[in-house]
Amino acid sequence: MVGKVLGIRDLEQFSSRRSSVYVDPECEKFFELPLFIAASSNDITTKCQCWQFSPGKEPALRSFTEIQQLLQQGKKHIVKNILRENSWPINSPIRSQLWPQLCAQHLTKSNVLDGFYWEMVHQVFGTTELSEKPIMLPAFVDATHCLPYHLTGTGRSVADRIVNVLGYDCPDITYSPVLYPITSLLLHFMSEEEAYLCLAGLVGSKEKTFINQTKLQHEVTWKTVMQIAKKHAKSAVAYFQRICPGQKLERVFMDWCWWILAGLPFQHLVRIMDCYFHEGIKVLYRVALVILNLFHKECQSNNEWSPDNIKNDIGNALIKFCKKIPVSPAKLLHAAFSIRGLSTQYISRIFIKTEMLLKSRSVLNSGSKQLIKSRSSDNLPTSQSQVNIQMMSHTLTIREHFGLPGTTNFIKTWTDRQFLFTLWSWLPVRITMYQPVLLYTTEEHGCSLTTFYVRVEQHEPTLLMIKTCNNEVFGAYCSSRWFERNVKDDKGQRQAYFGTGETFLFSLYPERAKYPWVGIEGDRDLGHSSELFMAADSKMITIGGGEGQAIWMDENIRFGKTDSCKTFNNPPLCPSGDFEIRVLEVYGFVGI
Repeated sequence: MVGKVLGIRDLEQFSSRRSSVYVDPECEKFFELPLFIAASSNDITTKCQCWQFSPGKEPALRSFTEIQQLLQQGKKHIVKNILRENSWPINSPIRSQLWPQLCAQHLTKSNVLDGFYWEMVHQVFGTTELSEKPIMLPAFVDATHCLPYHLTGTGRSVADRIVNVLGYDCPDITYSPVLYPITSLLLHFMSEEEAYLCLAGLVGSKEKTFINQTKLQHEVTWKTVMQIAKKHAKSAVAYFQRICPGQKLERVFMDWCWWILAGLPFQHLVRIMDCYFHEGIKVLYRVALVILNLFHKECQSNNEWSPDNIKNDIGNALIKFCKKIPVSPAKLLHAAFSIRGLSTQYISRIFIKTEMLLKSRSVLNSGSKQLIKSRSSDNLPTSQSQVNIQMMSHTLTIREHFGLPGTTNFIKTWTDRQFLFTLWSWLPVRITMYQPVLLYTTEEHGCSLTTFYVRVEQHEPTLLMIKTCNNEVFGAYCSSRWFERNVKDDKGQRQAYFGTGETFLFSLYPERAKYPWVGIEGDRDLGHSSELFMAADSKMITIGGGEGQAIWMDENIRFGKTDSCKTFNNPPLCPSGDFEIRVLEVYGFVGI
């Protein structure tokens, strides 16, 4: 199905052919002229009040060609500002090109061939013809929030088919209630195939988060919004707690995304999507904070939102308020992007801390027996992987004699397994679902930083393990690709440090200890030195910074040093501080 965008000249011609469009009878009275129709006989979008054509002189707005050139030049920061400031009319044809281009920049499957979607459709349904029978939706869809945004019956069937194919192609998606509404929005501006490719880009994005794909991510997200609101919408949160002290605040924030997706008028939603498809979910965080503050302000002056009227169901009241929000899309976005102190790093810190707390609570609630079991055998590498690691690894093997003569081999094997079990218990839970693979070892691949990058840089995450000539064993779990050392900022300069708060240090021998990121311990701003996770160039590798480097290695991977640092608040990982490397090993994870 190929989409066609109607220009101004086409609009008058199209108005005489209105009977051929599948229009939702309930919405007929709101419609004027549509923007997008499919070239097939079954058109998929209806016409809503948001599509009204506004005659008269329009303000000078940036064209798609200008934005495309800036994206090709890597000037994403300039594009961000353009998207925030340019209020294209809802009926502007620019989105039929702009939205696919914005989503394409996040697409990780660069080898997606033309016709791939239709091959998948045929594989899933046995035909590319759109069935008249209802299509069963995947389990990850929330049936109560399949928002169609005025799509016709045919349009809804197309949306159903898209999310089915996406679920087939991305089996890791287990819970994603916002995926269907976003599919519906995309279909207003593009063809079925283009909408699928846009979703594939958003779901597969590595650098930014757009769509939650598990129940854990969904819960972590709304709790992150709640934590941020306690700081940036403090008065509103305090007001809610005061008027309904018996209710938990969590109930208000569990539906935060529906304030936006189910509450806001279509014209507001489209302008938010202009920015969201480029910047990610943080745009929705900002909009949610503005909604809270506006609602609180209205509660002080409008009897419709008096405490008696809203205290029994604040969440539903927020959605009703959004349906007739008293500000324009431009003012809403201006307020959202004017919030200070809401950096990506701050949001990431809150998100990771919340995620770790939920995972810890899940383990503790499962009982002490389950806790013991989870640290010994659950989600451990397979028996064959353990054997392979023991055979290949030089860092997990300490050749020392313990106990009686003749028992060395037994003690050595026991030590291998204990190191492996300990290390596995420290990894993020989702990573333990994958099997480890040795990517690089100085024993086989030589002592060269160039070789290190060739074999390791595209893998994420990686486990870096060092064994010194004094038998000390320590290392780091590195959350980001080492290739990010080459990523340039908006000014064209390479970033000195990269990585995320999932990165941590560890020591296995002679001491066993884990040193997580200091930002997990609290919400306070710890400064730049607390976020110096990873750094690398052609001469060295560094992990951790701020008044010292936790791990530093030279370009020959022969000598290194370790100090205390502010990023991880760790002691030196070996007593002498300086060390000579006997073996460096780097592990990746199969299937990530």
